[in-house]
Parts: sequence; C-alpha cells; structure tokens
Amino acid sequence: MNIVLAIRKIIFTVLGTALCTVFYAVFCIGLASAALAVEEIDLSTPEGALAANRKIHCSLKDNKPIFFAWQGAVFSQRMGEPDRKLFNVSGMNVRQCIRINGGKQGMGYRLVSREIMLYLDLETGQPLDRWQNPLTGREVGVIHVQNDPVNGRPTFPYNKSGQPSSGWKGREDSGAWFMSMTIPLFYHNVLQGAYQQYVGGAYQATEMFNFMGEIDDLVDGSQDTAQVKVGWVRLSAWLPWMEMQGREGKLYTHAAGKKVSGFEGLPDVLKTYITTKNPVYKSPPAGDDKRKNETSWTYFKKKVKGRILPFGGQK
Repeated sequence: MNIVLAIRKIIFTVLGTALCTVFYAVFCIGLASAALAVEEIDLSTPEGALAANRKIHCSLKDNKPIFFAWQGAVFSQRMGEPDRKLFNVSGMNVRQCIRINGGKQGMGYRLVSREIMLYLDLETGQPLDRWQNPLTGREVGVIHVQNDPVNGRPTFPYNKSGQPSSGWKGREDSGAWFMSMTIPLFYHNVLQGAYQQYVGGAYQATEMFNFMGEIDDLVDGSQDTAQVKVGWVRLSAWLPWMEMQGREGKLYTHAAGKKVSGFEGLPDVLKTYITTKNPVYKSPPAGDDKRKNETSWTYFKKKVKGRILPFGGQK
C-alpha cells in the first residue's frame, strides 16, 4: 500500500472524519514540502548548474543577505628590485540575489552587492589613515576600497534562442568541488583624459578567483546556500592614492577567505570600521538597484579633486 494512503487511513480511524480532513491536508502539504526540500541539484542540467552557481555566490532564497570575508596582503613588483610587502588587507562583500523571469531564457537571477577592503598597517593591523610610501619617500593619504555597488548582470539557464547557456564550470575530486574564474579587465580609466586610444593609460587589471567546497553540500537541495572558501589574486596598476606618477611597476594582492555567518562573522577590524564609519555595508543594495558599478578609480575621483602635474613632476 502507498505509505501516504496508509497514513491517511490511520489518521481517519483515530481522529474521525472532521478532524482528519484538516490534519491530512496539513500533513500532505508538509510531506510535499519536505520532498521538494531534499531534492538534489543536478549539475548536468542548465537549471541545476545555475542553481549551484547561485548557491555558491549567494543564496537560493531571494533577498537573503550573504557575507564573504577575506584577508591577505598587497605587494609591489618592479623590474630590477625585490618585491615588497606594502600593507595587509581585510575585506568583505555583502550581497543578495533576486529571481528574474527571462521568458524563453528561463528563470534566472541577478546578484547585487557592495564591498569594503581596508589597507592595514603591517605592524598594528589597524586601518591606515596616512602611509609612508617606500617607493617614493612621500607620505600620502590612504583611501580604502568602498565600492557601492558591485552588481552583476542577470544570468539565465538558456540564451535568447532557447539554447542552454549555463553549464557547470567546476570540477569534482574526492568529494570536493573546485571552480576557477579569471577576469581580465581593460576599460576607459576615469582618471585619464580623452586620448587613451592614442597614448594609452586605460585601466587594466586581472582578477583570479578559486572557489571550493564540498560536493554533497553544493547539490543538497535542502540548503539554500553553500559553504564556500575562496582564494583571490589581483594584478593591477599602482593605486591612485599612492601618487606614483606613472612609475614602472605594478601591484599584486594575494588573499583568501570564505562565506561567513552574517555581519557578526566578519573580522573585528571590519565590524568596527563599518559600524563607526559606513554602516550601510551591514546590508546589501536593493535587489532592483540600477546604479552604475563603483570601482577604486571612480571612488577615488569622487573623493579627490584632480590637478595639473607641475613642470618637472611633484617634488
């Protein structure tokens, strides 16, 4: 006999017709919900791959805040001299996802977020206000990363022609999953003039991410978000507030982190900074946020007034 029908018969016998109708309805709803909740995510399908990516980067639940935190260090690299460790960093990103109906493209989602990364004194571990630049010998003011927003484009399981466009890009090994993302960046630098096509000066950087976790956790349909660890490397030009005046060389950031349990899961240095200086970072942007994305360069332009370089350079 079907187990549901068997339980229904027992309920009717014990409670009687009047009570059992209500009880049975509630029971069936609960049973159906439980069955849906434990359904395994199939990574081989476009919908399953999309769901897994959403679990990695945010949550399957709309408007649920998710926090990432990372720690690491920033180094300089110049020809003919050893690399230097300039400062430590501690960063966070708070995000949420919302469901978007793409019609022929299927049910997709959009991620919205904002992020902070603090440049920390190598000795005290506290956020820097002023910094003695060892590459120039000058003291400069420090402008921490405060990018709001950092939003993604909508992602769907199918393209506009109805063909699968979302596939699982990770790999599995001994019960674990790994996924690498390399993001080359090359675009107009807002701190440069209108002739970058002719004389250069475009913004160029590379972001390299390695995400990892346990495969059972990722495909578990009863969990709305995955436990994720992340490694991050960033190659870029000098930060504008370093006042390097076009000197040869570059920066690289090497950091690692993970998804944490809410605001209280962040390192103390971040919680203190956000609470006292920028509490908006306790929550993500609105799901329908339509603002342009912020970068360290666009944020710097808002905070610092430009000026003409004097003849012979800055002394």
